[in-house]
Amino acid sequence: MSGKLEGKVAVITGGSSGIGLATATEFVAQGAHVYITGRRQTELDKAATEIGHNVTPVQGDVAELDDLDRLYEVVRREKGSVDVIFANAAVGGLAPEGASATPEHYDKVFNANTRGVFFTVQKAVDLLSDGASIVLTASNAHYLGIPGFGPYSASKAAVRSFARTWAAEFKDRGIRVNTLSPGLIDTPILHTSGRTPEEERAFEQQMIGMVPLGRIGRPEEIAKAVLFLASSDSSFITGIDLVADGGMTQL
Repeated sequence: MSGKLEGKVAVITGGSSGIGLATATEFVAQGAHVYITGRRQTELDKAATEIGHNVTPVQGDVAELDDLDRLYEVVRREKGSVDVIFANAAVGGLAPEGASATPEHYDKVFNANTRGVFFTVQKAVDLLSDGASIVLTASNAHYLGIPGFGPYSASKAAVRSFARTWAAEFKDRGIRVNTLSPGLIDTPILHTSGRTPEEERAFEQQMIGMVPLGRIGRPEEIAKAVLFLASSDSSFITGIDLVADGGMTQL
C-alpha cells in the first residue's frame, strides 16, 4: 500500500528535534524523501540516523541566506524539484515583559521565526513543483496575549500573514500554503527558556490548566496534522491556520 507522500520530495527546516524530527519521520514512513536542516551538525546526524533511510541532512541556519542557498542547491542537484516544504525552524520566545526586552532578543526571534520562514519559501519558488504544498509553523501564541511573549507572538502572527499572501500568489500553480499553530507541545524548545526546574514545573502546570484536554501535546500528534496539510487529504484547503492546541484557544 502506497504512502500519502509516495515519491514526493520534502524539505523540513528545524528537522533535527521536536516537531520537525517527528514530521520527518512521518513523511519518510509515508514514502517521501526528506531533506532536514538544523544548526548543529551532531544533532542533525543523530536525527538522520534515527530516521534511518530516505533522509538527507543539510546543516544550516535559516536566518543565514547562504545556508538556504546551499540547502536548495543540494536539493536541485539531487532531486530537481520540491513537492513539500515544512518551514518549521524557530527559536523560543520568553523574554522580560514589555520595555525590558532587548533589541538582541527581538532580532534573534524575528531573524529565525519570520525572516527565516520568508526566505525559506522565497528561495524555493523556482524549485517547487506545480501542486506543491507549503506548511508554515506558526503558534497559538499569536491568538493570545501572553506576558513575556511579545516578539515571539508577533513573529508568528507575521508567519500567519505570509501564508495568506502566498496562498493568493501561488494559487495559479495549484500550490497550497497553510499554517499550523501548535499549542503546548513536549519539545526541546519548551525547556529552553532559562527557567529553574521549579519554575519550569510551575509554568507547565499553569499552561496545562489552560488546555481543555488537560495535557501537553506530543510531537507525533503535530506531525499527523502536518501530514494532513502536506498531502492530498487537504487538496481543497489553502490559506488556513490549523490550530492543534488541545482546545486552548477554542474553548
